Amino acid sequence: MTLHSRPADAKKLIPGATGDWEVVIGMEVHAQVASRAKLFSGASTAFGGDPNDHVSLVDAAMPGMLPVINRECVAQAVRTGLGLKAEINLTSVFDRKNYFYPDLPQGYQISQFKQPIVGEGAVVVDLPDGESITVGIERLHLEQDAGKSIHDLSPTQSFVDLNRSGVALMEIVSRPDLRCSEEAKAYVTKLRTILRYLGTCDGDMEKGNLRADVNVSVRRPGEDLGTRCEIKNVNSIRFIGQAIEVEARRQIGILEDGGSIDQETRLFDPGKGETRSMRSKEEAHDYRYFPDPDLLPLVLEEPWVDALKSNLPELPDEKKARFISDYGLSAYDAGVLVAERESADYFEATAKGRDGKAAANFVINELFGRLHKDGKDLSTSPVSPEQVGSIIDLIAEGVISSKIAKDLFEIVFTEGGDPRAVVEERGMKQVTDTGAIEKLVDDIIAANPEKVAQVQAKPTMLGWFVGQAMKASGGKANPKALNEILKAKLGI
Repeated sequence: MTLHSRPADAKKLIPGATGDWEVVIGMEVHAQVASRAKLFSGASTAFGGDPNDHVSLVDAAMPGMLPVINRECVAQAVRTGLGLKAEINLTSVFDRKNYFYPDLPQGYQISQFKQPIVGEGAVVVDLPDGESITVGIERLHLEQDAGKSIHDLSPTQSFVDLNRSGVALMEIVSRPDLRCSEEAKAYVTKLRTILRYLGTCDGDMEKGNLRADVNVSVRRPGEDLGTRCEIKNVNSIRFIGQAIEVEARRQIGILEDGGSIDQETRLFDPGKGETRSMRSKEEAHDYRYFPDPDLLPLVLEEPWVDALKSNLPELPDEKKARFISDYGLSAYDAGVLVAERESADYFEATAKGRDGKAAANFVINELFGRLHKDGKDLSTSPVSPEQVGSIIDLIAEGVISSKIAKDLFEIVFTEGGDPRAVVEERGMKQVTDTGAIEKLVDDIIAANPEKVAQVQAKPTMLGWFVGQAMKASGGKANPKALNEILKAKLGI
């Protein structure tokens, strides 16, 4: 059974005025290939250059200019296909996709149609509720990007910037296997993670380096697929979710009023929270695909593909499984840590030679929480894995308590320094001398006879005594020793 024919999940149905509806979603993700040069020219792909600064004669479609394939872009596409567990087609063909647009100087786009470089694959997506789904990949093909039209510099003229013209894109087409906006967001998040692990796309959606065309249709549960509408160029994961919700409800409203859905291309306006028609099926282009006469079929050799495969990095799914088995982490914690390659590497550097669960707990809760509070990420973290590891060691050795560790981490985060030296200099060692702890406990018991009677009748009140003792010790009393002494002295 293919996923898009799976039974409807009641939790993911959308209630309408006349009953429940199921949304069906397919994605076409455009990912800019991480490469210093463009797909068919040697022009730079660097972001942020002056308009038309990174344009070769090929990109500008000057007469007589011929495209030359960039070997690294091909390698990046193959690596991506391998990372998606997809079939690599040893022979593929570049086609001309003919349409007019002011920032498409050739009057056609070089793309791939019937014979793409990558065939069918799959992506396993973990959802927030713990469920996992497998999303089918239909194909991945290489194509060149268009330029950019600029309309807000003059009231009477439009300008064209060809810096993006000819930049290599991978179009990754999924099957219609997604059933709600949360699944779609999780899918794009996972796909972006895989691409970043592979180093084949930086996934920067703000720069337009990863964007999605979202195909949405609705149907009654169990019925055939409905008529789909395509929402073009959605450039954030949050907007993908919003666009799906808005478009699904628009279609449901039309169908429940007795209307029909026109197959069309639409744009999502996040400001107004609506999708707007861009062009209908009747006005859609006939692209008149045909093989590009300036480019021979692309033929790959099996040993070259095998060499690329052997040099792939450990990918998120494999890394997650290893973190669970080697470090004893929960699936949730492992998933959080492998979401970005940098966080997984940071955790491993911290956990080396230490208790994996303790390291994961500290990295996720203390470090990530503190970075988020300051609007930082790991690339700008003031605390190294060695410093975090040192704090974990001090806890494990009983030198400091977990509570003191939080204070120590804050000092190291804001002021820097070697955690062991900070503990010595500031007298932060926890009190493990049972004699000193006993004296604290005796003083508190003597001063609070009525509380003693209450705790003996209701042992859950022990926490009050713990709090008083911790306060009296400046938070330095060893919690385990303190609890044992309190229970013995109070007879509970």
